[in-house]
Amino acid sequence: MSTGPRTDAPTWPVAFAERYRAAGHWRGETFTGVLRERAAAHGDRVAVVDPANGRRAWTYAELDERAARLAAGFTARGICSGDRVVVQLPNVAEFVEVVFALFRIGALPVFALPAHRETEIGYFCSFTEAVAYVIPDRHAGFDHRALATTVRARTPSLKHVFVVGEPGEHTALSDVPCSGDPDRETDGPAPHDLAFLQLSGGTTGVPKLIPRTHDDYIYSLRGSNEICGVDEDTRFLVVLPAAHNFPMSSPGWLGALYAGGTVVLCPRPDPGSAFPLVAQEHVTMTGMVPPLALLWTEAAAGTAHDLSSLELVLVGGAKYSEAAARRLEPALGCRLMQVFGMAEGLVNYTRLDDGHETVVTTQGRPISEDDEIRIVDDAGQEVAEGDFGHLLTRGPYTIRGYWRAPEHNRTAFTEDGFYRTGDIVRRTENGSLVVEGRAKDQINRGGEKVAPEEIENIILGHPSVHDVSVVGIADTYLGERTLAYVILRAGAEPLAAVAVKRLVRERGVAAYKIPDVVEFVDAFPQTGIGKVSKKGLRSGAAPDPGSATGPAPAPAPVVAPAPHEARSDRH
Repeated sequence: MSTGPRTDAPTWPVAFAERYRAAGHWRGETFTGVLRERAAAHGDRVAVVDPANGRRAWTYAELDERAARLAAGFTARGICSGDRVVVQLPNVAEFVEVVFALFRIGALPVFALPAHRETEIGYFCSFTEAVAYVIPDRHAGFDHRALATTVRARTPSLKHVFVVGEPGEHTALSDVPCSGDPDRETDGPAPHDLAFLQLSGGTTGVPKLIPRTHDDYIYSLRGSNEICGVDEDTRFLVVLPAAHNFPMSSPGWLGALYAGGTVVLCPRPDPGSAFPLVAQEHVTMTGMVPPLALLWTEAAAGTAHDLSSLELVLVGGAKYSEAAARRLEPALGCRLMQVFGMAEGLVNYTRLDDGHETVVTTQGRPISEDDEIRIVDDAGQEVAEGDFGHLLTRGPYTIRGYWRAPEHNRTAFTEDGFYRTGDIVRRTENGSLVVEGRAKDQINRGGEKVAPEEIENIILGHPSVHDVSVVGIADTYLGERTLAYVILRAGAEPLAAVAVKRLVRERGVAAYKIPDVVEFVDAFPQTGIGKVSKKGLRSGAAPDPGSATGPAPAPAPVVAPAPHEARSDRH
């Protein structure tokens, strides 16, 4: 039995739902109700600051009013409760406005990322039967309107494309809000209803969709705020894309709004863009992935900007090395908090009162006393305390199944509802988790998740390619970068590394999926049963590159992810 009408995804059994309500985890709140309450309690307080285009600042009352008018406009165009709307916006104020407007009518935002292109967007719109798609006109040099035209022509359900900026052949978002005073007492969604669909990291190509309810997600915000000390004086800088689970909820911009604080949207995460905003907006808190934390740490010594307002930096999305963690606090003059979690649910934090060694050597403890943790071996048996094993979890904000994915759910979740995270961890004596890495082949490129199979299938489409294997290799800044080992067909025309990268780019996938390095080899190492040994490839067991099948390119330069490329469902 379920707690409400959710036919597209499994939900919590009634006994668990009653338990979580009795414990006070689920309080019957909705995002619509939260915004209304904050607007009524302190409507003149600034909710959102957007420094782009002349620094826009919206109060809670203004945000609530804008969301109400936009919701009325969406409704007038036929968007209803339960409809899916793909939202692909950068860090601009309209992102927050659109999301709260959709919350108000019970439509489900499907959070896409600015880096996604035709392959991903086409899938999201088709699979969810989206009725609308919200985009910028241009972002980071890319024209999203042309992409929208292509996707709309192929997606029968897609009736509307709304554009922030010049709309071209589509509809300007600024033309959507209804005039007059929209009905502010609309019932809206119930607390157990779905609020939105997030993206999983995925290991076989396009991501699975993660269904989150109002009650469960708001509980994670409330718990995160308590742990991180978020209150009405918090000024949270969103440096990662706002659609990420990490900058959305840990504690993120939604956590800051829940507490009545101020959200400052950063258009780019690099120190040259972010440091001035920290100084100008008196930012107190932010969250970032390890590669970005390294850049900030190195840039802090030479900056002329006053970073003294910064009190707490949260780092997650990929394994943060102990050496790098030890450098952050002295460099930035603030506290470090490590975060390890996933968009599917479980989030762990080091605590403000943890000792320094715990903060720099572990990835924290769960939010909730009802976060159940199992660490098991390959056979599913509990490992000895302190040993590494596979992490399984269930709890009041961990989903019970992906959206419309019954076959995948049978392997991703145990029969008793534990989510198989794919992470290898151990637990310390004080209950903190230490993350060793991923059991799956998924590559974590600076917080961006790359599914090797997707890229391999693209490269295999080239007539000169016999076989390909994509693996992650260690990198100082990114944690991992992608290396494509390629075997050419006998007698085939020579193929340059740049041609392989161009092939992937031209398939319209996100830029972070393009291999950083391409090496040509004669054969792959194999396991005892004849399978390609990716472990052997990662450890350098591949034959020497640079054979007659093609030249080995020089290693790609190490760079931090571009602002439109950073993504993390793990944090």
